[in-house]
Amino acid sequence: MGSLFESILLGILQGLTEFLPISSSAHQRIAGEFFSNAQDPGARFTAITQIGTELAVLLFFRNDIKNIVAAWFKQVVFRKELVVDEKPLARMGWLIIIGSLPIAVLGYLGKDVIANDFRSLWLIASVMIIFGIVLGFADHYGKKERDLSNLNSKHGILYGLAQALALIPGVSRSGATIAMGRYLGYTREAALRYSFLLALPAVFGSGLYELKGAFGADADANVFTLGQTAIATSIAFVVGYAVIAWLLKFVTNKSFMPFIIYRIALGTAVLVLLSAGVINP
Repeated sequence: MGSLFESILLGILQGLTEFLPISSSAHQRIAGEFFSNAQDPGARFTAITQIGTELAVLLFFRNDIKNIVAAWFKQVVFRKELVVDEKPLARMGWLIIIGSLPIAVLGYLGKDVIANDFRSLWLIASVMIIFGIVLGFADHYGKKERDLSNLNSKHGILYGLAQALALIPGVSRSGATIAMGRYLGYTREAALRYSFLLALPAVFGSGLYELKGAFGADADANVFTLGQTAIATSIAFVVGYAVIAWLLKFVTNKSFMPFIIYRIALGTAVLVLLSAGVINP
């Protein structure tokens, strides 16, 4: 069983890494190897603490989300004519729903593989490096001509498929969707904003599903107590909110290169430690 101190550290780590394109799940998995019992915090703990960071998204983008939901309901539920400004908002609502389907379906069908086979540090470290390079190419060669008003069904599906890759720890949900957005020609800020919004249904769905399991028959499999997990989730919320504000300012005039270099360096370091037998896969 993990300690309160370790859960606090993981909460801070979750808040710091969820929105940066460096994979929060990979960092939690790697950090677990350096704790007292060298234990993987587990996919359940990661999914639940991600609820905290997504609550930060809800708060930060509350006006955007309110407008999207209102326009979508006006069109679909109340069957009313939309004004010009509401049409792209309703379309974005549809695209978020469509883009959430791949990760929802694949996550449900492959939940056992994700919770077990995908937690190997050999895989995580390799993926950190590979997708760091992918993000680097997409960010460097991607055009900067589109904003979120240019979103269409094709791009929504491609964004959704990219997000589904984040089921593999080390890919990074934000990293995969940002890379797809840059490849499709969206500005860094537009790609980042959409990655925040697109993640909401998937992360809340996964987190609530795992939260239900934490109270169920297999509750004994929890690495941390429910109290420790709640504290970590609360900390992730506070830290995550600060990171969102900082990151949106950062990308207005800087590239993702520092994160790409960091991904490759961390992945390489983990591979070296694994090869030397310092940590277990």
